[in-house]
Amino acid sequence: MTITIPRKHVLAALAGVAALITVLAGCSPADSGTPSTSGASGKKTDVTIQIDGSAVPYYAPLYEAADQGYFANNGLNVSFTYAQGSDILQNVAAGNVQFGFPNGDSVITAKGKGVDVNVVHTTYQQGIGAVLFNKNTSGITSPADLKGKTVAVTDLGSPNYIQLQAMLQKVGLSISDVTVKTIGTGAIVQALQAGQVDAIVFSRLRYFALQAAGFPVGQILSDQYLPSFGNVLVTSPSYLKSDPAAVKGFVAALNKGIEYVIAHPASSVKDAIDKYAPTFKGQEASVTTVIQDVYIKDLWQSADTKKHGLGYGDLTRWQQAIDAQVAYKLIDQSYSAKSLVVEPDALK
Repeated sequence: MTITIPRKHVLAALAGVAALITVLAGCSPADSGTPSTSGASGKKTDVTIQIDGSAVPYYAPLYEAADQGYFANNGLNVSFTYAQGSDILQNVAAGNVQFGFPNGDSVITAKGKGVDVNVVHTTYQQGIGAVLFNKNTSGITSPADLKGKTVAVTDLGSPNYIQLQAMLQKVGLSISDVTVKTIGTGAIVQALQAGQVDAIVFSRLRYFALQAAGFPVGQILSDQYLPSFGNVLVTSPSYLKSDPAAVKGFVAALNKGIEYVIAHPASSVKDAIDKYAPTFKGQEASVTTVIQDVYIKDLWQSADTKKHGLGYGDLTRWQQAIDAQVAYKLIDQSYSAKSLVVEPDALK
């Protein structure tokens, strides 16, 4: 028996197939990221990254990695949460979250105290600590000038306190040559502005805020005296082993996010403030200046990244930072940087 299908039904079926092909083509990953197998098939792996502190526009590379589709292109559906550094590392090690973005100094301390994590991307190539002071009245131009001064840190167990000691040691002084005050994060900058202390050891990012406020701020960068690292990407050894594709995909997407912000700093800052950090409304211009002058020039890029690629971890500098924490009694004994830092070639 011959079955005759009306011509209009054939045309309708063909039109449906054509529409389906068009939809599928529109869902293809963009050529701006290298898709993993899961990304190409449309299946996404759900992962969470816990970020140090709170949502700020300086985390723009992570936000752009999401908004520009770089995570999706690498097969990932990424959620952002925020916490303090020590909590982040505990959560990563326990498997409560897949990734963390804490300060590198806290990673070294945690590893030395038995919290098992791996650095898979040295995002900030150097630390962001600095001695900040009133350049008009303090008489400070170098660490040697700190002798006899009152210097504030947020905590005697903080990386900034180690940085202060390292600076003093390099010029033949010790911590007993200064008066140290501990002042909380929320009040330490105001203490400097009010003249309650001669200097503070804090984030170099506050230099720009003080400058914008008209305060005659000077700074000495601590990284010149003690190698350290700002925010880095960490995961647990168990997750790295169980899902290496997700780790590789995250690193690839983060690199694309950094590259995007480098190419589009102003629009990236605006996007980050609009979507993630609305409390920074009205500060777009000043934040963009910080991104250009600090993050692009010094933090995300270095001689090492030009040679080896973004996120490269210099094991020698990491080892120096580990050994410094032993010397200043933050951890009891040293360990090999190779047990902490996964070199980029292992993730390619």
